Amino acid sequence: MTDGWICLDKPKGISSNFAMVKVRKLLKEKTGYVGTLDPFATGVLPIAIGRARKFIQFIEDVEKIYEFEVVFGANTDSYDETGETTETTKTIPTQDQIKKILPKFLGEIEQIPPKFSAIKINGRRACDLVRQNKSIEIPSRKVFIHDLKLLQFFENSHAKFQVCCSKGTYVRTLAVDIAQKLGSLCYVKELRRLKSGFFSIERAISLEKLAEIVDTSELDGNLIPLESPLDDIPALFLGKNYVSKLQNGLSVQLAESEILSSNVRLFDSESREFCGVCFVSADGIISAVRMYLN
Repeated sequence: MTDGWICLDKPKGISSNFAMVKVRKLLKEKTGYVGTLDPFATGVLPIAIGRARKFIQFIEDVEKIYEFEVVFGANTDSYDETGETTETTKTIPTQDQIKKILPKFLGEIEQIPPKFSAIKINGRRACDLVRQNKSIEIPSRKVFIHDLKLLQFFENSHAKFQVCCSKGTYVRTLAVDIAQKLGSLCYVKELRRLKSGFFSIERAISLEKLAEIVDTSELDGNLIPLESPLDDIPALFLGKNYVSKLQNGLSVQLAESEILSSNVRLFDSESREFCGVCFVSADGIISAVRMYLN
């Protein structure tokens, strides 16, 4: 059984789920993915292989970095190049105007996700309801923008940005809100995710490359160990006796620990093998959250 992660460079034109299924068929293992990318978007899509799926919950709430290119002067119903043009304007912001406005979008902001999105409304995706001509209202949400900068400004009304943001941020909405603040309109032409927590584009592999190496030793070099993306969780090393009790659903009292009221990565102190994620309570009682059983 193969357990670990593939950092996939999702291509344009397919859904995140379709990309995941392609990996599943290539590796012949159960798979899951972290952080949906729009079909028109490309870039980092972490794929959990085998038992790594059990640990997806611990890497979902991470910062993400995107590069996106916008076209000023028009808006579309999907906020991106795949939609129908809904409005146009001759008001195009200057490079200086854009740079001046960007600090207003740093920190915690509110945004309303696009109607053409996977947001659930009464259990159904908003985009599916819109395509059925059903009227919907999407509530605003708070997200956090850590960094936002203009990378390039082109004479043909195009501009390229980079943003570092919290989970749940819709870059399409961010772009449209920036344009609105400038008294203009825009839509997103290109969207590429460069980073999702531990996973970065430098480590990403394409579906074509994965297909080439799937039956070779080169695959091992692209399979990320199961515990690696969890490295922001403190590590705790315990003896085999304690580990065995936790694997069997029992709690363990620690005599002394510097880690309290926190999740920990559990390792066998003898073999140094990763055993799972546990929780250490304020009074030093450790209990299993998700165990990795060999």
